[in-house]
Amino acid sequence: MIVVTESENRTIRTASGIAAGLAAPSQGSGELATWRVRMTPDAAGPVHEIDREQVWMPLSGTFSVTVADDTQVIGAGQAVILPAGAVRQIRAGAEPAEALVCMAIGGTATVPGNPERRELPWAR
Repeated sequence: MIVVTESENRTIRTASGIAAGLAAPSQGSGELATWRVRMTPDAAGPVHEIDREQVWMPLSGTFSVTVADDTQVIGAGQAVILPAGAVRQIRAGAEPAEALVCMAIGGTATVPGNPERRELPWAR
């Protein structure tokens, strides 16, 4: 058994929010990466694509999740499953929002118009 505690050195701050890495290969996980996302009201992440399926599980607030032309609002007690390769954007609602996110290890991201794949630092 491995117990992981959220720490500042595994926390990434971006313009759209904070991602705190929890389970990941660097923390002893062999299959899954998990992290906690916190976004300020109305903050929006970039339009991007991940090459792994992700599951977002809101803990508080709401998230507007857009994939293609479909937008769904999710909150605590719900989960959204985002397929691998789906171009998406995540936006916080009118209040601070927090979620746990999970995916298989090894995922990378791209943004439209830039084929360069980037590792997700909170999932390493």
